Amino acid sequence: MGMTEQQETFRDLKLDDVKKLIDEGHDVVDVREDWEWNKGHVPGARHVVLNTLLANPTAQKFRDGTIFVCAMGERSAVASEMAVALGVKDVVNFRGGTKAWKDAGLPLETP
Repeated sequence: MGMTEQQETFRDLKLDDVKKLIDEGHDVVDVREDWEWNKGHVPGARHVVLNTLLANPTAQKFRDGTIFVCAMGERSAVASEMAVALGVKDVVNFRGGTKAWKDAGLPLETP
């Protein structure tokens, strides 16, 4: 890779942009702990606890066009970085996370 090329990275996006991408069919992966997930998550999300992902990154299959979400956007940023390192394209970190979703009055799904 030449020095001028930008290194693959993820996008940090807030609620409105994230909602558009979800409508367009992006995958949503919630990396919070079980107890947080059980209290409610973004509808249609799948659950991969961050520690599980970090312990065995290659066991997880993420498709291109994946949005990572946690409570606020910190843990999902770590997961986003990991996904990029695994070669996933079009990775998005949901900045604001589940809290922003809930604060906007959007519905949460419970298991």
